[in-house]
Formats: sequence, C-alpha cells, structure tokens
Amino acid sequence: MKELPEHKPAWLKVKLPKGRAFSEVQELVKGNALVTVCEEAMCPNRGECWSHGTATFMMCGDVCTRACGFCATRTARPEALDPEEPRKVADAVARMHLRHTVITMVTRDDLPDGASSHIAATIRAIRAASPKTIIETLTSDFNGKEEALAVVMDARPHIFNHNVETVERLTPLVRFRAQYRRSLHVLQRAGEMAPGMVVTKSGIMLGLGETREELERTMDDLLEHGVSVLTMGQYLRPSARHLPVIRYVHPDEFDELRELALRKGFRHVASGPLIRSSHHDANFRPEQDILDALEADLAHRGEIN
Repeated sequence: MKELPEHKPAWLKVKLPKGRAFSEVQELVKGNALVTVCEEAMCPNRGECWSHGTATFMMCGDVCTRACGFCATRTARPEALDPEEPRKVADAVARMHLRHTVITMVTRDDLPDGASSHIAATIRAIRAASPKTIIETLTSDFNGKEEALAVVMDARPHIFNHNVETVERLTPLVRFRAQYRRSLHVLQRAGEMAPGMVVTKSGIMLGLGETREELERTMDDLLEHGVSVLTMGQYLRPSARHLPVIRYVHPDEFDELRELALRKGFRHVASGPLIRSSHHDANFRPEQDILDALEADLAHRGEIN
C-alpha cells in the first residue's frame, strides 16, 4: 500500500481553539485533573467542541495497555485507578449542564475486570449528580469477558458504544490484541443484556486501505449484531510512528456512504471527514433525532427527570 504525502486536503483544515467557553472547559478539566479523549486522541474537533462547552471524558488514566497502530494514547504500565475519578467526572458533567455526555476509557488489560466496575461507578455518579443527562459509554472489549460487560450494563448507560474501527482484514494491523468478531459479539451482548433499553453504536475509520466491498461487509456485520448507530470518519495519522494514511476520502464519498448505510438499515449515521464517535457540536448534531426520541422514552419510564 502506497503512503500518501503528509499534506492534507483543504476539507480537513480545522479552526484553532478559542473563546470563553473553550477556556472554561479547559480550566474545568485541568482543575479537576481529568483526562479527555479530545486531548489524548489529538482529536481535530477539540477546538470546536470545547468552544461549545462539550467534552468527552476518558477514564482510567492516560496510559493504555494496548498499542494500536492508529491511536495517539501512550502505552505503558498504568497506575492504579483514582477512586475519586467517578465523582470528579460527575461533578464536571453537572457543572457543564450537559444533556449528553460520553464516557470513554483506555483499555486496562492489567485489571481483572478491565475497569468495568470503575466505569459503572462513573455512570451511577453521573446519574445521581445530573439526572437529566443521557449517558453514553465508549468502552474497550473487556477481553470478551461477559461478566465485565454485565457490570457496565447493570449500571444502565443509555448508549453503549464500542468501535470496530476498521474492516476485518485490517483489524490485526490496526487494533493491537483486538479481534473483529469479538468486538461484534460485545456489541450484540450489550444489546441483549438491556433489550429495548440501550442504543448500541459503533464507528469505523476510513483511509487505512479498506475496500468498498469490505466496508459494506462491515456495515452488514454491525447490523446483524444489533448495532443501530454508525459513525464514519477519516483516519488521521497522529505521528510518524503510527500507521500511514492510504487515502483521503472526499466529503462527497462520505455523504454517499451515509446514504448507503441508512438504506441498509441503520437508524442513524454520522459520516464525514472529521466525524468522530464522540463528536457532538452545537451546529452539527448527527444524533439529535436519536437523543430526542431516547430522552422522551427515558422520561416516560422515569429514568431521567
């Protein structure tokens, strides 16, 4: 596969962070010693999202036990979990008056439960501190341990997100220690553990060398395993040590893929060069319809008030 030059096309240019809201989120994150995926993953949308007062919190530290070829998060031996982290994150969510928060995590293969109990504690803390907030978790695969997944699902997140990231053929290259079929199983079991009560979601990066046929097969696999929400975005190389970009996908093709995925049966699809699993800015709300419907349903069942 031929590596592309480092020069990026015009549609991948982003605005520099600025504004009072950006500064307030930055101060809140730093003041509580919190970690955001916005920073750790070098997300291109950080300035936009923070300027609108939103952030995705990354739990369990800033060191991952896996060394995936696409990810900027540092790999090393992690430190012990901070028992105060769930409270700190819940406090930040409440102070930011978030309607929807995304709680993601580094992979913690060093822990027997993969840190599932820590994520569950965070869900419960947010629910107590901010009952109106819709809680989305973006978790690891917990090494396929169903008992660990059950701990998270028992805490009742409203949206369960686990990214397959790429097509099956490229998974061994892109996702260290991960297994494509295991990820599909995790997504399916999450839905089965909370039937009718959780939305399952996954994301794919484009530009790593996947073919159109492989991409369509991945969509079909996700649908067959109960996933109803799909995000697709451009892979961007964090550094020279990471996997190269094989192709920059044009925005028109992302639009075409979105329409294809919707025709296939996904309930909602967010597809574009800068789309990320946790991208929820004020001007483009790719999941607004789902959030509206979910919020009404949860209010009817008394789960949010």
